[in-house]
Amino acid sequence: MFDFHRIWTGRLAATGVMSILGLGCVHFESKPISPAKVVGNFEQRSLENPELKSFLAQNGPTNALLNWPLAEWDLSHLILVGLFYHPDLDLARAHWAVAQASRKTARERPNPTLTVSPAYNTSQGIPTPWLLTAAIDIPIETAGKRGYRLAQASQLSEAARWNIASVAWAVRSRIRQAMIELDSAIQTEGLLREQQTVQDENLRILENQFRAGAVSAFDQTQARIAADSTRLALREAERQRVEARVQLADALGVPTAALETARLSFLEIEELPNDVPTRKVRRQALLHRADLLGALAEYEASQAALQLEIAKQYPDIHLGPGYEFDQGDSKWSFGPSVTVPLLNRNQGAIGEAKARREEAAAAVVSLQAHAFADLERTVVGYRTALQKATDAESLRTSLLRQEKSAEAMLAAGEISKADLAAIRLQLSAASLARLDSLTKSWQAYGALEDAMQSGLGADASSWETSARTDGLHAGTTH
Repeated sequence: MFDFHRIWTGRLAATGVMSILGLGCVHFESKPISPAKVVGNFEQRSLENPELKSFLAQNGPTNALLNWPLAEWDLSHLILVGLFYHPDLDLARAHWAVAQASRKTARERPNPTLTVSPAYNTSQGIPTPWLLTAAIDIPIETAGKRGYRLAQASQLSEAARWNIASVAWAVRSRIRQAMIELDSAIQTEGLLREQQTVQDENLRILENQFRAGAVSAFDQTQARIAADSTRLALREAERQRVEARVQLADALGVPTAALETARLSFLEIEELPNDVPTRKVRRQALLHRADLLGALAEYEASQAALQLEIAKQYPDIHLGPGYEFDQGDSKWSFGPSVTVPLLNRNQGAIGEAKARREEAAAAVVSLQAHAFADLERTVVGYRTALQKATDAESLRTSLLRQEKSAEAMLAAGEISKADLAAIRLQLSAASLARLDSLTKSWQAYGALEDAMQSGLGADASSWETSARTDGLHAGTTH
């Protein structure tokens, strides 16, 4: 005969245990993503966002936001805009959040296991046909496995945090490059308009001289071709200006419409340092490059992973207190158990961990070698570009003096207007060459800063501190 009282008692007990275990459980919360809403949020981004103002107030100059929105946006403030809006930083922070969550997982201790095995003896009903066996398996980790696991997770979290700084620097670099290209396009467009004016005037003079028989048709045709070429170059400069503004918006992480009414200031990209202290640059890159520091953290994580695999040679202990209800008799048992390492001692996993450590070490050495090579290349490139810019400036200065002299000579009747126009065309070409050399100098300067992952004029530790405190965090709600 079935003992329904015991059956229902057992069911109620099991239900109670499951209810207690479910009290601390996390429940799933759906967060659907709507593409239309994502697009709408992006299109609403602007430089007048109050949250952006608060972010600039916390990270920018203390007296820069007295009048909001800003009348002019310089490079420093636009970099902060990029750090506030750019989605690449949100992705890097999400990776760091995952790495931080893994630290909590590594810190957790293994849960005990409860096993309940009821049975029914159909051939024996006295004193009761029911049998019940209950056992608890309490695992105890040995050899410091939990500490090594936590150390590995902590170092991987550190590497993910340094990746935020690397991504932030990449955002800064793109904004700086876009500003350089936009400034160059605007100045090029202005110089070409001046050149077109001079060429149109020169063409008018030559046409009059051709009708008077003073010049040949070839000279007139050459002047017309030059004027048409300048007109085409001007159209190309206009296209580059529009494209550079689009690239700047993309580097900032905002729609192009957000820059339509913004007044940009290029004062920060007008003064170039005369030289670069090579030893300081090399030391600064070695100590403060975020990717190198991240690679060192990954190496330390591989060290902890190897220690963990070595510790796994030593088996964990499992305590197994148990209870058995055997047809009316209560029987208690207690006994530890361990895995006997007869067939393997985790040598395969240890070998893999050693290989991964060597791989991580090689990655550090390789990255360091590339960093030094980049530094040497960018230092030489910057010095060469700076020398070319100096030579171009010297030529332009000489032509400016020649233009003034020619104007005086024209007033005295010693030269013609065509001669003055020719000198002005030479000056226009020299001004374009100077602008091109300055643009390349700024690009070389930017490549040098990228090799250091730090500004030459700024304290590198400030950028490092921003990464350490996650001071560049802007969230994902804007």
